[in-house]
Amino acid sequence: MPQSLCKIYLHVIFHVKTTSPTIMTEHLEQMHKYIGGLVNSTGCHILCVGGTENHVHALIIFSKTETVAHVVEEMKRNSSRWIKTLSPKYERFAWQGGYAAFSVSQSNVDAVIAYIGNQEEHHKTQKYQDEYLRLLELHKIDYDERYVLSD
Repeated sequence: MPQSLCKIYLHVIFHVKTTSPTIMTEHLEQMHKYIGGLVNSTGCHILCVGGTENHVHALIIFSKTETVAHVVEEMKRNSSRWIKTLSPKYERFAWQGGYAAFSVSQSNVDAVIAYIGNQEEHHKTQKYQDEYLRLLELHKIDYDERYVLSD
């Protein structure tokens, strides 16, 4: 029987809806661990999760049978439900409607892990919106700026 051998790395990014409360600092690490568990439950493998109070980055090795849309849906839907159990502050918590996903070559995995791990420091000098647009341009993704950062 033929085997399907693959190893697909994806860098996934999504942000908190603009009308939503942001994630409190004391809940960030819990949120990242929770999202990592959600990814692993889909049969994919999480390498790292990071971000700040208003967005998440995840580096994922995708299973050969899973779709990007399904994994991101699981991450967003279930983490949104979960965070609402932590505090009444999150009653109106929601993620943006969309997401970005970028392929990562094996030779860049360590650099992406370092980049995700350095989000707090990185965002002392660059706004999330600028980072997001820079990554879209770097990966040559066509977008309409009127919609890309909207909810």
